[in-house]
Amino acid sequence: MRTLLLSFQARAAALFRWLAGLFAWIPRPLRRALMWGALAVPAAVLVYTLVLIPFTPSISDIRKAKSELPAQLMSVDGKLLAEYRWANREWVELSQISPNVVDALIATEDHRFYDHFGLDWRRTASSVVHTLRGDPQGGSTITQQLARNLFPEEIGRSRVFPQALTRKLKEAITALKIEASYTKDEILETYLNTVPFLYNAYGIEMAARTYFDKSADKLNVLESATLIGMLKGTAYYNPVLNPERAQARRNTVLSQMVKRGKLEEKQLEALQKRPLRVNFERQTEVMGPAPHFAMQLRKQLIEWADSHGYNLYADGLVIRTTIDSRLQAIANQAVARQGRQLQGVADTAWSQRNGWGPKSELVQTLVRESPEYRNAVDKGQTPEEALQALLDDTAFLQKLRAEKTRVQAGFLAQDPVTGHVLAWVGSRDFAQDPFDHVQAARRQPGSTFKPFVYGAAFASGASPSDTLMDGPVEIPLGGGRVWRPTDGGPPSDQPMTLADGLAFSKNTITAQVMQQVGPARVAEVARALGVRQSPLEEVPSLALGTSPVTLKEMVTAYSSIANLGRYVEPVLITRIEDRHGKVLETFAPSAPETVFEPRAAQTLRNTMRGAIDRGTATAIRTRYGIQADVAGKTGTTQDNTDGWFILMHARVVAGAWAGFNDGRITLRSDAWGQGARSALPMVGEFMQQAIRTRAINGNDRFVDEFVDTPPPPADGSLGAMREWIRGLFGGDAQSPSAPAPWPGTPPRPSGDGLPPVTTDPAGSSRPPVPAEERVGG
Repeated sequence: MRTLLLSFQARAAALFRWLAGLFAWIPRPLRRALMWGALAVPAAVLVYTLVLIPFTPSISDIRKAKSELPAQLMSVDGKLLAEYRWANREWVELSQISPNVVDALIATEDHRFYDHFGLDWRRTASSVVHTLRGDPQGGSTITQQLARNLFPEEIGRSRVFPQALTRKLKEAITALKIEASYTKDEILETYLNTVPFLYNAYGIEMAARTYFDKSADKLNVLESATLIGMLKGTAYYNPVLNPERAQARRNTVLSQMVKRGKLEEKQLEALQKRPLRVNFERQTEVMGPAPHFAMQLRKQLIEWADSHGYNLYADGLVIRTTIDSRLQAIANQAVARQGRQLQGVADTAWSQRNGWGPKSELVQTLVRESPEYRNAVDKGQTPEEALQALLDDTAFLQKLRAEKTRVQAGFLAQDPVTGHVLAWVGSRDFAQDPFDHVQAARRQPGSTFKPFVYGAAFASGASPSDTLMDGPVEIPLGGGRVWRPTDGGPPSDQPMTLADGLAFSKNTITAQVMQQVGPARVAEVARALGVRQSPLEEVPSLALGTSPVTLKEMVTAYSSIANLGRYVEPVLITRIEDRHGKVLETFAPSAPETVFEPRAAQTLRNTMRGAIDRGTATAIRTRYGIQADVAGKTGTTQDNTDGWFILMHARVVAGAWAGFNDGRITLRSDAWGQGARSALPMVGEFMQQAIRTRAINGNDRFVDEFVDTPPPPADGSLGAMREWIRGLFGGDAQSPSAPAPWPGTPPRPSGDGLPPVTTDPAGSSRPPVPAEERVGG
């Protein structure tokens, strides 16, 4: 050994002398330039590194990332509605992670992890040498990888020089900062909780559930090696799609564990022969009981947090909302139950035998609109070939049918006095359809729009007891065009009061009212009450709800009616607190704005009791047993495409919509397609359960602020007294101060005094309720 050492020293000395002699032959100016050049390169790198330090995450940012807490969305009664997280991740402590995972990670990714300070120079130099030889290898430590995982935007992703050099320098600087902020165990814990594993699974806990259906602390050595093996390339070593590659990579990890003393060599051969057993189950992100509501607020909350110096995903903010968790749960249940019922109807209506088949023109149109059809054409097939191939594909047609004929629904409940949104259900299943049918979907409201027509009439001096003839209606539209609105059956050719016209949702009566007040005035009333985002086409057919609107707008407008013409902007948030409970901002409700004549609003609200007591929505009383003081309106659009129902109570207005995302799809049933059958049950069950559980006070009643009481007769005669009493209860007698008859009101019929028979849209013939029972409900 001594001889070898002396020989090495002699050779080194000889090499040094040779280099010194060679250097002596170089001219002095060139020699000086080479020396300065040799010093300039590392000096430039050092200066550039110092310049980059301010552009990397600060120590406070790094500490915050370690202790990040998602914002919590809370109900008004203190229940958790949702959490705003960076990703689908559940943080677990290092002690809750199997030691097999830690051993596999360190042995494979960074075996000197506990010996370096964030950078492993030997590993980096080895990586450079291998890369120059054409065998690229990663040289990043676990800490450097954590830096990339925590701050991908700040560090960058470029692999092109010189951006790649900047990225590596930022990564190194951030790694040093992380080592200065965390202990080694904290670095391991943070790394294992932030690394991505495909299928929207972030962190070792979600990965364990996704690929092996167990928690991270239960992972055995084979499962641990499989997951750690994925880190070299999650897609390439995906055990679901590429099991052979994943198994080979798992065995490499096992070999590394033996090499680094984390596994006994005698176990290796037997373990490597074991098959790859994956128990895959995609983990859906838990969205809570009000996911559409939470998504609706996300953008607003991010903007608030950014403007106030907070991070919605990391600072543990607590957002107090107006949602009542009890009412939200009841609404979820009501929508789910009715959705299942309607889906059964749709499945039967669109079965292969009934309506869904390759010969259907609608089915062929839907196929042509599908991505599969477009892809086939893009790949060179003729349109005819692509269409026929897909029509012959039974599995494709079944999938398309399931997608297109999936019944959807929306539900919203709001306090008309405070504007507080109490329950929000945007679809039947957020995971299946995240589209929000409360605020994002614009659909024709049908007859639920009619109250705005009658409201405009009442504001113009009309009375619920005024009558119009229920006969054929022709309204000139100009240019030789004529609008002829009809109802489900023939007109009765009898006079009908405005109250009955609204209660029984008579198109012929409503069209005549619209003709009197004009489309512009109706649109003005609707906008004032709450339909403020959707454009309204000011044409006569607007009376029947032909302009698409959102459910949120309609519920807000009905809230204004219930609140006697006072509009209150819907309120979603009451206050925001920090993680320690300190109130950061309070959101005071906007003051009520009188947007509609209060007396007319009161008349309209009271008249709308008729739909519940004797009109199209009597199921509220008969089926759901709701005896509370309520008013409302059903709505159905052309071909039963959309079903609506909105119910007003003194302290809650609840509305529901039912239909399909594609307006060409319907339930194909005149019975089930009616709003009274499709949408009303959601509101009916909601109200029934809310009153039964006392989440809503069933004894609350509407308050009339205006009472039209005729003076008592001066002579005291019996006949005059009888007329006065009739006036008290809304009879035909009018006080001297009563408004003049509304323009266009025909004279009251004479005869035997019996009310004329009219046709209920549901199909039964019944006389209108006498006037004294009409006015005021």
